[in-house]
Amino acid sequence: MRKFEVKFDGNVCKGCELCRIYCPKGIIAMSTHINDRGYTPAEVTQMDLCTGCKSCAVMCPDGAISIWEVTQ
Repeated sequence: MRKFEVKFDGNVCKGCELCRIYCPKGIIAMSTHINDRGYTPAEVTQMDLCTGCKSCAVMCPDGAISIWEVTQ
């Protein structure tokens, strides 16, 4: 089974929620902390369910999301 890692740049994310809306697995939520710009950034809640589809990264207007396959 392929595994993926998703990283949100919490200081770039403006909390627009597009990534959350377009995630087909519904594993993205908004954080409870506030970043340096005054926004609540997105985060992945269940990394093991990520399929690496990159829908979140494609929809992010700020380029705050990086996704890569984890090799073991």
